[in-house]
Amino acid sequence: MSQQQPIVSILMTAYNREKYIACAIESVLASTYTDFELIITDDQSNDKTVEIAQQFAGKDQRVKIFVNEHNLGDYPNRNMAASYARGKYLKYVDADDYIYPWGLQHLVEMMEQFPEAGWGLCSLEQNFERPFPFMLSPKEAYHYNYTGPGLFHKAPLSSIIKKEAFDAVGGFATIRMAGDFEMWHRLSQKFPVVLMPHGIVWYREHHEQEMNNYRKYLEVYEIIKLKYLLQESCPLDRTSVKIVIKQNRYLLKKGIFKGLLTLNKNLVLDNLIKLKVYKNV
Repeated sequence: MSQQQPIVSILMTAYNREKYIACAIESVLASTYTDFELIITDDQSNDKTVEIAQQFAGKDQRVKIFVNEHNLGDYPNRNMAASYARGKYLKYVDADDYIYPWGLQHLVEMMEQFPEAGWGLCSLEQNFERPFPFMLSPKEAYHYNYTGPGLFHKAPLSSIIKKEAFDAVGGFATIRMAGDFEMWHRLSQKFPVVLMPHGIVWYREHHEQEMNNYRKYLEVYEIIKLKYLLQESCPLDRTSVKIVIKQNRYLLKKGIFKGLLTLNKNLVLDNLIKLKVYKNV
């Protein structure tokens, strides 16, 4: 099987994850769906991450390890992992996360129901109008994100992407923390997306994650929103875009007012940081 093209390339980027990577690899290898390769790209770890991964590679030929010549950072390393992939689908499982044994099987089966889709997202809250999985067109995806329950906030762990779609949009941009949020906008401009339920993957939370420093990225997320809403290629019509921007402003001002009433300094500060992005729009 190692000489054949696998259906799925599971991509695991790693940097100093000796505490967690064994659990992540074991979860992948326990998958009931077996037609995959596991590509691990280490970003110059200085702990035992690579040594632990090599123990698995020595026992299972589907596990392939690459060590970057120098530290690339989060999203460039994700792109590097994708460059080695041979599968039809790309499935990110970070070195500190976990995929349930049935997860890969469910992802592939649901994606195969919608051949025209370019990508999918799981771990979404229940939709009260229809059961998962279902597909959204570019315009529907933007509406679902900006006027509905939300969509583009999901992390790479929740995604499964056709390799040809990933290549068509050029992969992740080199934006700290928000590279996934940004790419979901680009993917949704070109390809339909499949929405899928919880119970497929598990996201680990721990103190070593950069997300703990969220405040310095608040402005970045708002800038990305405006960029793609104001583009000519935005799937939403101009009237809808104006409504979304107006609603965003209203919610941010409401958050500031609520923070002042409740003496919540952090709530006031977070919303002020976001609101200043809209001052010239």
